[in-house]
Amino acid sequence: SSAGYWQWTAVDPQRSFEVRDGFAGEDGEPKTEMPSMSMVFEFAETALGSRLTTTTSFDSLEQLEELKSMGMVEGTTAAMGQIDAVLEDLATFAHELPTASQLVGDTQVRVSRVVRGSVEQVWQAHTDPDLLRRWQLGPDGWSMPVCEYSAEVGSALRTEWRDDVSGEQFGFVGTVLESQPPTRLVTTERMISPADTEGADSPEATNELTLTAVSGGTLVVYIITYPSAEVREMVLQTGMVAGMEDGYSRLESAVL
Repeated sequence: SSAGYWQWTAVDPQRSFEVRDGFAGEDGEPKTEMPSMSMVFEFAETALGSRLTTTTSFDSLEQLEELKSMGMVEGTTAAMGQIDAVLEDLATFAHELPTASQLVGDTQVRVSRVVRGSVEQVWQAHTDPDLLRRWQLGPDGWSMPVCEYSAEVGSALRTEWRDDVSGEQFGFVGTVLESQPPTRLVTTERMISPADTEGADSPEATNELTLTAVSGGTLVVYIITYPSAEVREMVLQTGMVAGMEDGYSRLESAVL
């Protein structure tokens, strides 16, 4: 088996991106003694779909020949040959797979889900306080008595939840750092409690929300950055991902 890495060097959203592609060890660190290459991926609309053009540049002819002998052409052809099937299956994916999480580096987690609805609808559901109160509730029996939300840069955010049976309460405060309606929203987040109503003692996380139109709905991706691996582990152990799935299921059935 072998591992690899991509180092992103340029991005033109929805048109192209460029990476440095190379080999990595089991620890994920680049193997500098092995050859690497520059790859440019370009996307263009056509009458029959999207055309993907990949241009690979090598440091020398010898490097090109070495990588060809290692099966680079066959591997690339096999990988690109799977793209159509993956895209065709996204509608089924949206119906069958729950919210998924993936650890990224030491302090980040990627949370994703395909939601049945347009990008504009899903953006509205994530930024309109009245809509948020209808679906972003977590487990059954919880309500959101406070929801102060906006997509304007610099806006202060505040959301509070309550268990309507036990009376337990918690919430979050934050600020909008970036906003590109209807596809990207970056906010800060600190947990609050009845004893700490401003989150002064809570570590701050950063949430990057990205919405992408796919066949069958909208791909919702959160990249959440925590101040440490320990904080990330503590938050994940609270059942955050399962709670998000409860919310997205409610969003599809009750709002969209």
